Parts: sequence; structure tokens; C-alpha cells
Amino acid sequence: MTERTLPTILKVETVAKSRIFEVQAVDLRFSNGEERTFERLTPQRGSSVLILPIHQNELILIKEYAVGSERYELGFPKGIVDAGESPEVAANRELQEEIGFGAKKLHFLRSLYSSPSHMYGLMHVFIAQDLYPSQLEGDEPEPLEIVRLPLSEIDRLLADPNFAESRYLSALFMLREFLCSH
Repeated sequence: MTERTLPTILKVETVAKSRIFEVQAVDLRFSNGEERTFERLTPQRGSSVLILPIHQNELILIKEYAVGSERYELGFPKGIVDAGESPEVAANRELQEEIGFGAKKLHFLRSLYSSPSHMYGLMHVFIAQDLYPSQLEGDEPEPLEIVRLPLSEIDRLLADPNFAESRYLSALFMLREFLCSH
């Protein structure tokens, strides 16, 4: 594969801003001379974590409201890596906040980008094992519903049309591969 020259950023301008999001227009010049304006969510350069907790041969999922789809979604504990915090520490904190368990063992699977065409969105995916009861106060507006799924039913979950969030599906495929190789 040939190494390509990155486009030159000519100008970055904030075109919209809300309490949570900021949209930038980014004027670019490509190596062939073409110029275009792309839009992106302002890169925070922070990352997040997604954790696949396994306890007593079951996968622990959560059900929480997602405003994008306007419904309750089944997924995994996740959250932002706070300033000065490692992804491993953030993963363990999020577990305690969202499902009331800490993990003695965290196995890093890989990092994923979500929508890199429009935002930074780096997420570190972990498997959490050797769980122990430990609760921290989280920032959720309502209690999260805890859902347990036998590990033997991962394929059923992968086929479920209501389990459709791409990051969760990717993580579940990685977990299945991990379990088959260990």
C-alpha cells in the first residue's frame, strides 16, 4: 500500500455549538490540488472504554435509554476516560458505577474508532473477569437494568436484530474469538 500525503488544513471554524457538541467546518486542500470543506464534531482527543464483563459463565449487559434511537438499548458498560486516568482504571471505574462489580482481571482486546470520518471517537475494548462486588456512584439519570446472558448464547445475541449497535457487535465478535482461542 502506498503512503499518501495528508491533506493540508487551510482553515478550521466552529459552525455550531450546543451544550455537548461543537461542529467544525474544516477547509482542506488535497495533494492533487482539490479543495473541499468537511464537517466534524470537534475532536476532544479523549477516549472511552467499553467493557465485556464475565461473571459465573455469564456475560453481564446493561439496558439503558439511548436518545439517538429513542429507545432502551441493550449493551455493555462504557464511558469516558477521565483526565489523568488510564483506560484500565476507567474500565474498572465504569464497571463499578454501572453494574456494581470491580474486576481483578482486565484483558485488553483492541481499540476501535467510531465514525472516524466525522469525529475522533477512540474506544478501548476490554474483557473483565474475576469480578467482585463493588459499587461506585455513577452519573446515569436512572438505574440501569442488568441483563445476564449465558456465554453459550453469544451467537443468539449476535443474530438478534434488536442488538444492533456497531461497537457492541464488534466487541461481541471479538469476545467470541477470544473465548474460542482460550
